Amino acid sequence: MGKKSRVKIQKSSSGASTVVSPKEMMNLISELLQKCSSAAPSAGKEWEEYIQIRGLVDKIRKKQKGMSVVFDGSRKDYFPDLLSWAQESGASCDSFTVANFGTEGYGLRATRDIKAEELFLWIPRKMLMTVESAQNSVLGPLYSQDRILQAMGNVTLAFHLLCERADPASPWLPYIRSLPQEYDTPLFYQQEEVQVLLGTQAVQDVLSQYKNTARQYAYFYKLVQTHPAASQLPLKDSFTFDDYRWAVSSVMTRQNQIPTEDGSRIILALIPLWDMCNHTNGLITTGYNLEDDRCECVALQDYKENEQIYIFYGTRSNAEFVIHNGFFFQDNAHDRVKIKLGVSKSERLYAMKAEVLARAGHILLCHGLIFRTCLIFVCVCTFYTFLLIPGELKDYLLGDGAVNKIVTLGNSEFPVSWENEIKLWTFLETRAALLLKTYKTTSQEDCTMLEKPDLSLHSRVAIQLRLAEKQILETASASGRAKRLHFEKKLEDGAPLPRYEESDIALLENTDVDAKLPIILRKLEEVEEGQELQVEEHSHLLNGEKDVYGMEMEANGEPVQEETEEKVRKDAFSTLDSIGSSTQSGQRGGASRTEDDPKENRE
Repeated sequence: MGKKSRVKIQKSSSGASTVVSPKEMMNLISELLQKCSSAAPSAGKEWEEYIQIRGLVDKIRKKQKGMSVVFDGSRKDYFPDLLSWAQESGASCDSFTVANFGTEGYGLRATRDIKAEELFLWIPRKMLMTVESAQNSVLGPLYSQDRILQAMGNVTLAFHLLCERADPASPWLPYIRSLPQEYDTPLFYQQEEVQVLLGTQAVQDVLSQYKNTARQYAYFYKLVQTHPAASQLPLKDSFTFDDYRWAVSSVMTRQNQIPTEDGSRIILALIPLWDMCNHTNGLITTGYNLEDDRCECVALQDYKENEQIYIFYGTRSNAEFVIHNGFFFQDNAHDRVKIKLGVSKSERLYAMKAEVLARAGHILLCHGLIFRTCLIFVCVCTFYTFLLIPGELKDYLLGDGAVNKIVTLGNSEFPVSWENEIKLWTFLETRAALLLKTYKTTSQEDCTMLEKPDLSLHSRVAIQLRLAEKQILETASASGRAKRLHFEKKLEDGAPLPRYEESDIALLENTDVDAKLPIILRKLEEVEEGQELQVEEHSHLLNGEKDVYGMEMEANGEPVQEETEEKVRKDAFSTLDSIGSSTQSGQRGGASRTEDDPKENRE
């Protein structure tokens, strides 16, 4: 008698036993990996590709039904264990409890009055799940031999989470059991709910997120089944797509950055209990205390007993919240849409314009200026530069007043010329109006849809996001028109251009209470060709991370190219098809970043 193949027995939807052979499953996984690793589809074919990928995933999920690890009871049953474990581990638990806040989901409720800026929550390092703790766990041998895990801390955390969930002796079980069993990220949307996002600026990221997650799963399924270093993982006999989707969403909605114990590097981490806080507008109030080796959070504002305690996740758009956190924030002070601006590298004035932007970035870095709205600054500064004519370009590059002129670039108090201002605001007015015409529904139609009581939660969120994009574009178009008319009147009246003096520095500073983070324009000379120009938040605080504001710069109309860590990942993906059942170390595979964005649930 030969050795029998292992089979997995599960119940089908009809209740009959279904036998799934390893070979049958591996064939489906290989087909999925090949589909997700193929060249990007041509413009307009992304939805068709998504349908095909989703169809393969659904086949796999059907065969894996009943195989996922689940806990008895509901999530709330484990909150007492979470609080007890946190207290025993040295965390602070005397100022709050976990409570359900309806549409906002679970969060922290104050059990006493808490003053603004009062330290009310701290979590010691030993409670955190980090890339370092993953390396020291059962995942360590595989991590040391796989380039994808080494390059992608978020994927490492997802696997760390799955391995610990399957271990009945894991010290993190009180935390893992308290996590949602499902999320509201688009990875959990039904196909018709994703379809609602078609035509929005967010849909491309949603489709890419699903494709990347499917590719990651297929790659790691093969790796878990074939790599010798994976033989001891508790996932070998049960690693489903639903498991991976859950782990990816758990990390995507919660991951954050902390320093290593010696403070030499920044690593990704999951922070139990603190990640229960929901989001509101405000300032970042969380940091890491290296001396006491713990995450610390001070109160964003005064909280009365029984009020919900919020934190500020960062200056994210609603698209980012929906895609990576699973909720729409109605009063988002930082909501935005992207307007792409392309310029050919072959343009004869390109070098001069690039130099102006490079110097503008340097000036900002040196002076630490804080601008009233970084979105408008980045767009206006860049538009200004690309609209400059040869004589104006020389004024910004040469002469004693060049530095002063660079400082004012993008500030409407000190326009380059009335003609330049008219061109700028005409462009914004026209571009926003054209983008509005690409939507298949009007704002009024979206408002009417939102009044329907039978809308699913995900469809409602998708429509809210779609409507928010339109409202931003409508406001931008109206504002552009008003500005254009204003500067046309200035030109008609022959008004003199205001001149910048050192005493005018206050006009360039931000006095808004809710926007105190320094915004620094990245030096153009440090950006690779075709790479995105970004605005960064520089802070030692935990949830102070970089965001992209409003526009993408592309050379010759080519897609934005990502470098550094992303380039390492893409290099690693170049030989996907050669993996097969190879068991050699250093294999390459098809993972891609889910998103290096942290924070919480709204679950």
